[in-house]
Amino acid sequence: MSDVRALPTLDGPRLRLRPPELADLRTTFDWYNDPEVVAPYDRFTVDSFDDYARAVAAAPSDPASLAPRYVVELREPAAVVGVAGYYRAHPVLELTDVWYVIGVRDARGKGYGTEAVRLLVDHLFRATALGRVGATVDVENAPSCRLLERIGFHRDGVHRSGLFHHGRWHDVAVYGLTRDEWASRPPASGGTAAGAPPAR
Repeated sequence: MSDVRALPTLDGPRLRLRPPELADLRTTFDWYNDPEVVAPYDRFTVDSFDDYARAVAAAPSDPASLAPRYVVELREPAAVVGVAGYYRAHPVLELTDVWYVIGVRDARGKGYGTEAVRLLVDHLFRATALGRVGATVDVENAPSCRLLERIGFHRDGVHRSGLFHHGRWHDVAVYGLTRDEWASRPPASGGTAAGAPPAR
């Protein structure tokens, strides 16, 4: 399992983002292998539990990893409802994209995804020197597009036929949020990123 000291816990008003623990792996693995959670906006493949556990353990030290770096946990009552992460999105350009999944069906539509992404973006701008944080979304995934736009992301363009899944090519919206844009917005109420100093 990953060294939980490698990533800080990010505290928000209603939830926290914390590194995955062994007890979280089975639940989050099941989400990854549930077509209702993954589909219809992304590729769906079934992984082995051992491969998944190794990927989660390696994620903190692998900038390109797509494995969860955080679980999304409600503060009251304590319950894990999703996963989130970020990854280096280009081998040359300094692009880092965030991603997020609310795996518990009853927890969707309550703003938890919005709060989780705010915490993640704030952490990245505080803890790194990144000038921009991005995200890519299937253009048909209207709820995810609205989530990003609510936080302040701008749609920079569209990769036409950028991702193949469910038997056809899908257009993918490219979103971005710059450090200056983030700094000009009011901070999320009550959000803190323990151990994440501002970038120099």
